Amino acid sequence: MKHTALFHVVLFEPEIPPNTGNVIRLCANTGAALHLIKPLGFRLDDKSLKRSGLDYHDMAAVSVHENLEDCLRCLPEARVFAVETVAPQRYSDVSLCAGDAFLFGSETRGLPAWVLERLGRQRCLSIPMRPDCRSLNLSNAVAVTIFEAWRQLGFQGCALEHSPGVTGGSFDIGLHEK
Repeated sequence: MKHTALFHVVLFEPEIPPNTGNVIRLCANTGAALHLIKPLGFRLDDKSLKRSGLDYHDMAAVSVHENLEDCLRCLPEARVFAVETVAPQRYSDVSLCAGDAFLFGSETRGLPAWVLERLGRQRCLSIPMRPDCRSLNLSNAVAVTIFEAWRQLGFQGCALEHSPGVTGGSFDIGLHEK
């Protein structure tokens, strides 16, 4: 069965297995394909990678590439956006399309300057944060970005399509100000 990806998530030299495991699970649940660019900071059979990805490994399309150029050759039609902490435009201010690819840097180093220069400023996106914070966790940044892209497509392919005239319920999680 051929997997047609709604989006592509590209992790450049990821280092922390649970982050990548979480992204595998996210990709399985959103229809995105995951591309990992070597060197990886773990083995793909790493126990913590499997634990965080649970049983989603078989449901996600995961490819491993020797370098960024090899990965980009596999995505000739994709618009590639770098998601970085300092970028000229917010991820939510760009009209995103099916087939777009989102490139994320390693947890400790981010993306190298040469990668950002290759893509150009117009293809660099940021996620707003408070001024005193360094960055979001990698798997959280991927989730925020992919869900915004998917939202812009009306959650195409969602298992629970929203029916007109049906409203969702509310719940109380028990947090109240005293």
